[in-house]
Amino acid sequence: DRGVVGFVTNGSFIDGSAADGLRAALSSEFTNIFVFNLRGNQRTSGELSRQEGGKIFGSGSRAPIAITLLVKNPSKTTPATISYYDIGDYLKRDEKLRIIRDLKSIGGIYAKGAWTILQPNDANDWINQRDPAFDRFIPLGAKSGDRSQVMFATYSSGVKSNRDSWVYGFSRESVGTVMEQMIKSYNYQTERLDKARQESGDQTQISVSNFIDLNAKEISWTAELIQDADRGRLHTYGPQLLRKAMYRPFCKQWHYFDTNFNNRLYLMPRLFPHPDSSNLVITVNGVGASSPFSALIVSAGPNLHMLDTGQCFPLYVFEKAEESLGLDLGQGDGGSFGDFRRLEGISDTTLRTFKSFYGEQVKKEDIFYYVYGVLHSPEYRNRFAADLKKMLPRIPLTKETDGFWAFSRAGLGLAHWHLNYETVDPWPIVEHRATLDYDQWDLFKVQKMTFARPTAEQKATGDKWDKTQIIYNSQVTLKMIPLEAYEYVVNGKPAIEWVMERYQVSRDKESGILNDPNEWCREHDQPRYIIDLIGRIVRVSIETMKIVKGLPPLNEIVDGTALSHGQPKSENEPRLPLS
Repeated sequence: DRGVVGFVTNGSFIDGSAADGLRAALSSEFTNIFVFNLRGNQRTSGELSRQEGGKIFGSGSRAPIAITLLVKNPSKTTPATISYYDIGDYLKRDEKLRIIRDLKSIGGIYAKGAWTILQPNDANDWINQRDPAFDRFIPLGAKSGDRSQVMFATYSSGVKSNRDSWVYGFSRESVGTVMEQMIKSYNYQTERLDKARQESGDQTQISVSNFIDLNAKEISWTAELIQDADRGRLHTYGPQLLRKAMYRPFCKQWHYFDTNFNNRLYLMPRLFPHPDSSNLVITVNGVGASSPFSALIVSAGPNLHMLDTGQCFPLYVFEKAEESLGLDLGQGDGGSFGDFRRLEGISDTTLRTFKSFYGEQVKKEDIFYYVYGVLHSPEYRNRFAADLKKMLPRIPLTKETDGFWAFSRAGLGLAHWHLNYETVDPWPIVEHRATLDYDQWDLFKVQKMTFARPTAEQKATGDKWDKTQIIYNSQVTLKMIPLEAYEYVVNGKPAIEWVMERYQVSRDKESGILNDPNEWCREHDQPRYIIDLIGRIVRVSIETMKIVKGLPPLNEIVDGTALSHGQPKSENEPRLPLS
């Protein structure tokens, strides 16, 4: 009923979207709350990770850490006074520990006048509070509640396999071989289990978990696959299930697209029903993602972590010819794709709203690219950073018709660079070769790319690497890489660094499966694929930032929902062609 409770805990509750109820309960139950945020969240990456600083418990924790003291005084019935102290950015572990020693106590922070009194908002945000205007924008999508006013009638998470090293890989042949062998091993064990049970005469006497061989080099067992074995279900390998997928930003791999061997396909079969399905999806970070907000358009089915717990909003949705999804998608375009027909992903309600503001010439694809343009606006990302961490994006309407078309054109331009990253002309970076005698397959074979060591001048400014040079392999160094290319960051990391990280030879520790990007080059008969990809991503990054820096101000409508406004002026703007 009264007293003081102190904790040293994971600090994610301070700002986590899932902890709003906890924050509300603490505010109502206690008289005073003191929170000392020690930061150190290393589940982030890039600049955000550096900003979070050192881990208080060294290698013992990657989570943010907080000291919290809760005071309960039953004679006070008002909501809690919340006192907050943030230790600061870019501090090393020793620096943080020294600050704790110097401050000593709550009184030490009072003596410095350093406590900040927090005023929670209606959403129970303590810090990084949401912008009230955000609630009045149009949601990209909704899984429950009122779905009548959303941009997209349906959307999906990326594929969650729970066995990535088995079902994803750079080599089509290797992924097929691995999965075929795994299915054979699974069927063999399932048949042995069934036979043993029949011979025992008691189906319940032999436990599946005690009978199967859990050797991780033979089978990647999951709870679902163990359940299948328990029920005696056999599976069949299907080479037609191999398809290209977006595994990470600007990194395609082969994927074994089978619901029996992926934990969740979610609605991806509706977005990419066939290996050659033509569709585009705008993928954004999921709610509560640790990485800063990002958006990336792709033309192949994305993995759940292509962007952090990514959510995918489609240009098209496919339904079986004999079915109706019952979504606000109109009657479709009449296109026939085998046993599927194609509908547009933008809802009919959204189309009517945008036509009422910007004219009858607006088409759904124009809105699709408008969304992509707005999601890249630095003003949008900075102003609504707290909202985008805790909610799916909501899209504002611009006050002027010209603003709508400017964002739509920008979105179309961004889509061009992001979708065609494998074919655009590479940036003219310099290839320095140690020898000219190598076969081209050997010359451009990659093991692991690294940056060059910094010059003395770069060291003096704190640089750990010379990012104008990439050591491609022992024979080839890439030089004259413009530093402005690193300004294009997706999912917390420059696009160039994604390519460097993903296109390296790796071996999974548990299964022993080798994943070699050089096999992608061989299977596509392109010995220069990876080295040219570096130059192409440099080009994509620079062109992306040109468009982003040229985006207009939002000038959004914020005084009510979209449908409550009268029509603004409309101008005869030509329709944007679908790329």
